Amino acid sequence: MKKKNHLIGLKRAALRGIVSALLLSATAAAHAQESAAAASSDHTFGAQVALGIAQHKVKKVDLGFVWDPGLNWWDIGGWHFSLLGEAHLGYWHTDEGVFHNDVYEIGLTPMVRFIKDSGWIRPYLEAGAGFRILSHPTITDTYTLSTAFQFEETAGVGAQFGSRQQYAAGVRFQHVSNGGIKEPNPGINFTQLYLQYNF
Repeated sequence: MKKKNHLIGLKRAALRGIVSALLLSATAAAHAQESAAAASSDHTFGAQVALGIAQHKVKKVDLGFVWDPGLNWWDIGGWHFSLLGEAHLGYWHTDEGVFHNDVYEIGLTPMVRFIKDSGWIRPYLEAGAGFRILSHPTITDTYTLSTAFQFEETAGVGAQFGSRQQYAAGVRFQHVSNGGIKEPNPGINFTQLYLQYNF
């Protein structure tokens, strides 16, 4: 009889353990679904306008389209990393040289931001690398980038702000070069100021 009661007690404990595990799994699954839903609703799109200057008196106007898929990771002391995708259309102009060309660019750049979690103003550091395709590589009679296909690296600082974090502003340093695909490969370095609006 004692043995039978002991087995019944073990079965009840096992059953409670299984029920508890199922409830915890269901709760965890529900929380994961809520998190996924929250992440998917965090997708935002934005438009960005930048003005830049570079060597050889090259001036640049850039229109960017920004996608924030809500991919955030590594919370560190009230800051986290975030991944953004950017598409760019740009226009370069210089008055230097005997002849000079206006250059148009199109390209894509994934950006990583290290941004503050909360607050009306949220500062960030950012960096990214992508590519640009130029309408032509010759900027002046003495300055050419040799290829229409160019790599680009960007680093900058900025801040998001507003009641919905709908605004961002910052400064970026951008290096564009063909990565040694063809010589000469002088590259070009832009300093840019930008404003962004998130819809």
